[in-house]
Amino acid sequence: MTALHPRGVFSAALTPVTEAFAPDHALFVAHCLRLLAEGCDGIALLGTTGEANSFGSDERRALLEAVTAAGIAPDRLLPGTGVAAVGETVALTRHALSLGVTTVVMLPPFYYKGVTEDGLFAAYAEVMERLADPRLRVVLYHIPRMSAVPIPFPVIARLRAAYPGTFTGIKDSAGDLAHMEALVEAFPGLAVLAGADPLMLPLLRKGGAGCITATSNLVAADLAFVFRHFADPARATEVAAAQARIVAMRNRASRFAQMASLKALLAQRTGEDGWQRLRPPLLPLSAAERSVLLDG
Repeated sequence: MTALHPRGVFSAALTPVTEAFAPDHALFVAHCLRLLAEGCDGIALLGTTGEANSFGSDERRALLEAVTAAGIAPDRLLPGTGVAAVGETVALTRHALSLGVTTVVMLPPFYYKGVTEDGLFAAYAEVMERLADPRLRVVLYHIPRMSAVPIPFPVIARLRAAYPGTFTGIKDSAGDLAHMEALVEAFPGLAVLAGADPLMLPLLRKGGAGCITATSNLVAADLAFVFRHFADPARATEVAAAQARIVAMRNRASRFAQMASLKALLAQRTGEDGWQRLRPPLLPLSAAERSVLLDG
C-alpha cells in the first residue's frame, strides 16, 4: 500500500482580520510560521475555522499568495477551495495549482440540500474534468453539521475509481470515531484525517493519517508529539499527558462559540488584540464570556 497522503498534523488555521474586516496577511503569515515551528506538518488554511466562507474569491487568492510569497513551501499548504459554484471551485483550485500548491481540501457544493449521490458525484467530476491536472490531490471535506451535504461512501468509491490517485484523503469533521474507522477499513490508502482534536489519537491507532483541527491553533506542539510518539510504549505516559492537554483545551474552546473562543485565547497568548476580531456574521465573545473563558 502506498503511503497515506496527506499525513500528519495540519492546523485548521484561524484567519486574523483588520479593523476593516479584511484578512490580515502579516499576522496570518506570522501565525502560520509559528504553527510550523511548533510541529505542525502543514497549514489547512481557508477552512471552516478560518472563516473561509465569509471571504470572497479575491480575498482567498490574495491570502494564499501572501503565504507562499512569505516562503512557506506550497507542499505544506492545504487550502480550502470548495465552494457552492463549480466554476468558482475550479478557479480557486487552478489558482492554488498555479502557486505550486497541489493538495486542496474540497467541500461539496453546499447550498442545495438533499442532492442525490449522482448529483454529488457529477459536481466533483465536473471540477476534475475542467481542471484535468495530474498534479492535483484532493482531500474531501465531510462536515455535514455545517454543509448539510454529507459525502457518502459510494460517492467516495466512485470518485476514487474514476480519478485514481487524485482523491487521496478525507477530513471527517462529523465527530463520529466509528465513521472515521469505517472509512479507514473501507478505503485502504485513503488518508483519513480527524476533524476533532481529541479523536486523532484513537484514529491513529486504527490506521488514520492524522488531523486537520481547530484547537491545533493553541496545542500544535501537543498534537505533533502525540502524532509522532503514539505507537512508542516508552513514551506512553507523555502521550497520555499531551492527549489530556489537547482534550482540556478543546473542551475549554467549545464552552462558548468556538472560533471566537479560539481567537480570544490566541489573542491572550500572543498579546495581539487583533486576533479577537471576526468577520460578521460571526462576532467576538461578549465581555462576560471572554472573562469566564480567559480565567478558566
